[in-house]
Amino acid sequence: MAIRKLAVLAALTLAGVAALSLAARAEDVKITVWSLDRDIQPAPNLIADFNKLKTGITVEYRQIQFDDVVSEAMRAYSTGQAPDIIAVDNPEHALFASRGAFLDLTDMIAKSDVIKPDNYYPGPLASTKWDGKNFGVPKATNTIALYYNKDMFKEKGLDPDKPPQTWDELVADARKLTDPSKNVYGIAFSAKANEEGTFQFLPWAQMAGGSYDHINSDGAVKALDTWKTIIDEGLASRDTLTRSQWDSTGTFNSGNAAMVISGPWELDRMSEEAKFDWGVALMPVPEDGAERSSAMGDFNWAIFSTTKHPEEAFKVLEYFASQDDRMFKDFGQLPARSDIKIPPTGNAKKDAALKVFEEQLQYARPRGPHPQWPKISKAIQDAIQAALTGQMSAKEALDQAQQKIDAVLG
Repeated sequence: MAIRKLAVLAALTLAGVAALSLAARAEDVKITVWSLDRDIQPAPNLIADFNKLKTGITVEYRQIQFDDVVSEAMRAYSTGQAPDIIAVDNPEHALFASRGAFLDLTDMIAKSDVIKPDNYYPGPLASTKWDGKNFGVPKATNTIALYYNKDMFKEKGLDPDKPPQTWDELVADARKLTDPSKNVYGIAFSAKANEEGTFQFLPWAQMAGGSYDHINSDGAVKALDTWKTIIDEGLASRDTLTRSQWDSTGTFNSGNAAMVISGPWELDRMSEEAKFDWGVALMPVPEDGAERSSAMGDFNWAIFSTTKHPEEAFKVLEYFASQDDRMFKDFGQLPARSDIKIPPTGNAKKDAALKVFEEQLQYARPRGPHPQWPKISKAIQDAIQAALTGQMSAKEALDQAQQKIDAVLG
């Protein structure tokens, strides 16, 4: 009897071990994702949809704050607590990639049937690269263009179907449109002493032959001198030096500016707030035939090099990329891919504006990429403020910025 009991116990034990083994094999691989996205934005929604597929991979999501992305992510990486996947602002991508924090995805992307580099706009794709290798996938993108009040153009004798094409035309139109008696400025934009100021100014410098590492070129000086003319002549409010892009657009929407430089993130707000006929045009260039450029914003996906599940993490990125056609329709963000056309919204003004932004994206360039981008950007911001407040000439301010940037570049 005792022998029989022992045999039964042994059988039960073996069965239990087998069951535990099966359970262990059946347990999903867990992938963690960090992003800024709220509940109405892509990340949490795409993750929820992915988890419903029951692929053997479960994705866990954590929302982080914009100001904490770099410090918290670097701290997590250095202590071995980094997530598998993170969304980072595109100018900060090189900071992580250059330090070995991000996984090199070059070979994985080359073998992927989902992620095709040729499908992406050049700017967003370039922002994911470092040292010739690919360390991420663009999540979404945006850029800037010129919004203008067609009713004000008509009122001042300007053709509402011919927005300014060059810097000289922009200044000339702003002079005609400025009306102090009605508290109307010709144009609004952001020259704030933060990344927004760099975001708005750098395309002007690039269109004139400058760059972040050659910020004191003759063309860049001309660009800053043009901004200085606009401020000195009162064609834009002096609050331009402290006003955000959001506030600048609000000035336009309220009828206190005839033009504004802003992005597609304002389209829904514009449609609701602006009680006048408005349109969108490509960013004016220094002169006819000059090279175009534009700012490039939004985030990239990346996989941390410390992940224990690189293949599964990449499968999650492939799923995200496979849903890029939902980026605008479901979340109001522009896909970073030129092969995805934005469907009509039914709002004629909005649809016309979106076509302009899609065209402008062809010329959008990343800020950098460079691991020390915050220091480079700060030098540019300081130059803008010094020139527009009259502390220095545009040339002196940009020469000083170049010295600071040269020190950063070594």
